[in-house]
Amino acid sequence: MCWIVVAICASDLGMAGFLTSAVTVTHPDFVTTPGIDYAVFLVILFIHGWMNVLPVKYTGMINNISVWWHIMGILFIVIVGLLLTPNKPSASFALGQYYNNTGFKSDGYAWLIGLLQSQFTLNGYDTAAHVSEETKSAQRGSPMGIVMAIASSAVVGTILMIACAFMIQDFDKQIVNKNISMTITQVFLDGTGVGWTMWFLVIIIVAMYFAGAAVIVGSSRQTYAFARDGAMPFSKWLIKLTSSKVPANAVWFNIAFAAILGLPYLFSEVAFETIVSINTIAANISYFIPIWLRITMARKRFEKGPYHLGSFSIPCGVIACLWISFTSVLFILPTQSPVTPGNMNFAIIPFAFVIGLASIVYLVSGRKWFTGPIRNIDTMVVREVDGQVIQETRRVVVVTEDSPPI
Repeated sequence: MCWIVVAICASDLGMAGFLTSAVTVTHPDFVTTPGIDYAVFLVILFIHGWMNVLPVKYTGMINNISVWWHIMGILFIVIVGLLLTPNKPSASFALGQYYNNTGFKSDGYAWLIGLLQSQFTLNGYDTAAHVSEETKSAQRGSPMGIVMAIASSAVVGTILMIACAFMIQDFDKQIVNKNISMTITQVFLDGTGVGWTMWFLVIIIVAMYFAGAAVIVGSSRQTYAFARDGAMPFSKWLIKLTSSKVPANAVWFNIAFAAILGLPYLFSEVAFETIVSINTIAANISYFIPIWLRITMARKRFEKGPYHLGSFSIPCGVIACLWISFTSVLFILPTQSPVTPGNMNFAIIPFAFVIGLASIVYLVSGRKWFTGPIRNIDTMVVREVDGQVIQETRRVVVVTEDSPPI
């Protein structure tokens, strides 16, 4: 659960930085500070928390709006940006320009550590699984939601990145020696002017807001599930639901936790990169464990659901595990040379601390009382009303004598 709270912190801190960067477009004399960014971050967190305690039907409506906002917004940026930007670079520059500013002599190593940002986008798509208990036909709907999220993001994201590359007019001025903290803001400003840039930034900031809200949906449901299984501190408080069946306490727990995780940003510019690294590594490993168990221990006794990859399941699982192992090691390595206390990648320290603490707690106490997750099973109920036979799908919570009270 910890990694997904880190994802909340990373996404909302990123939005806060982008928002303060947008202010400099119309107010060039404005200079942001870590304190200002953190204050904006807290406001965004609070709004996200308030929105996520609304009834589930409103969350669904917001998610639907989010999908169309992302698609139409990206099309708007791509079309308008390419039409208005003069002096577009050549295709060889936009698609083949390579720049190594890490200090390491190896361009290959610089390219590999550059995967961090792209790998960071590969999380949060499993929110469909976290809200499966509130989803009809979850055995098909949840995996389909995961696949569609990845596929649509890959296509639309690639289009956006290529378009932005063709908007770069002066690499040194806009990328290397930019005047605005966010590089893409400088690119938009030089290519389209203040007015259109502000429209682009509004689209991006709202999209980031929707993305952060979706992460909190998944995080709060995961916290609730862990608490229901008795695996969280304050479990009895965390499993309380509102009249609309929303885990509000779990939502605010995640908001508070994310606010605390963001505190190091006040003291170090490297803190945000560390937070992103921790999120990426921990997210990858949380995906690695069930995949690894599926292709090893549960290979023969795994019961396939209605949605599966068939004969491709094992090969895809092996490839996923190899990739996760490789990137997890890669993202704890230093990103700049020479390595100093100011630019050192400290991601391994808090990550090892959390994993170590959790392991100790389980060995000392948890293994004596934790009996595993509570299972939810969809059952078919047949009843007769006024001579008509009605079939209904109902969700049953399966507990054992040793399960914690719910």
